[in-house]
Amino acid sequence: MEAESISSLSPLIERADEWGEVLLLLPLLVALEAVLSADNAIALAAISRRLPEPERQKQALNLGLALALVFRLLLIAVAQWVLNFWPLQAAAAVYLLWLSYSGLASAAQGEGDGPETGATETLTGADGLRSVVITLGITDLAFSLDSVAAAIAVSDRIWLVMLGGAIGVLALRLTAGLFIRWLEVYPRLEPAGYLAVGLVGIRLVVRLINEDLVPPEWVLFSLVAALFLWGFSKRTAEPELTETVAPTEATEPAALPPTP
Repeated sequence: MEAESISSLSPLIERADEWGEVLLLLPLLVALEAVLSADNAIALAAISRRLPEPERQKQALNLGLALALVFRLLLIAVAQWVLNFWPLQAAAAVYLLWLSYSGLASAAQGEGDGPETGATETLTGADGLRSVVITLGITDLAFSLDSVAAAIAVSDRIWLVMLGGAIGVLALRLTAGLFIRWLEVYPRLEPAGYLAVGLVGIRLVVRLINEDLVPPEWVLFSLVAALFLWGFSKRTAEPELTETVAPTEATEPAALPPTP
């Protein structure tokens, strides 16, 4: 007798199939969020660096990504409507292209000014923290349109996509924290990240014009991977420690013995 023929076991079998799907799809959704959010992490790290103190940078990331989590869950809840609402996608594309252009221009200006001048404008006070937090939330929302569209294509279970998105935001917080330190060491990483941001914006524009013209995911992954390899290809030289030698005091000539 087959197990499927026993009516009392049918709910258990369906539940086992459901949990099997969860165990299969959840790592895939988390990995998808992590891959699609790599350029997002660089952008968030660069935005957080506008605050001069490391503690305030961490505070901004925590608050900004908490706001981003709320935005992302709301976006997933109304994903079917949002993905068909072209004005929001157009606004996200324009914002990402503007962010890419302004970030590249700022990084180029900072490089031209010399290492002693930062590439981004520093913000201070409560207003600066509030501005960075809001910018972080809006930036992640713009990026989420692409990742949510990919996640919805993988699974139609909204709660599962929400769980993957929440785990993705936690991973994004850890990754952005790492990128804040890496941006100090690898000077090409910030422009590489902003170039990747521009690719995501161009992808959204192409999708709005004609969805059939959107290249496969592996093309975007390959381009982003190539940009990251270029970003990590140059490391700033650590300052050499030169041993300082204290100047020797001038010795006075010995007094001549008195003449007899």
